[in-house]
Amino acid sequence: MEHRRSKRRAVETNIPVTNTMTGQIIGQIGNLSVDGIMLLANRPLKGNALYQFSFHIEDARGTPVQLEIGCHEQWSETAQTGQYWAGFRLIDIAARDLDLLAAWVDNDR
Repeated sequence: MEHRRSKRRAVETNIPVTNTMTGQIIGQIGNLSVDGIMLLANRPLKGNALYQFSFHIEDARGTPVQLEIGCHEQWSETAQTGQYWAGFRLIDIAARDLDLLAAWVDNDR
């Protein structure tokens, strides 16, 4: 049984995530909700840290749209691939971006 507050959408394609503070791709999205993001990171991340990320999702017309989010790292663990799983709580997102994200999550095909 699912005990999360919000519906999550797993990602079937590669959605790279950029750390906007460094301009570097930090990893790719595992799943998304309006409250959080699970990231498959390329390197270990600092625990309990704040991050600014940007990434693209498609809007209802299939057009790629860039979202920018502020998030707080909640947990991380080493993946079997040598990468790192990390969970983040969204703490800052523009209203327009939140609306797009909510519609994208609800459009789980």
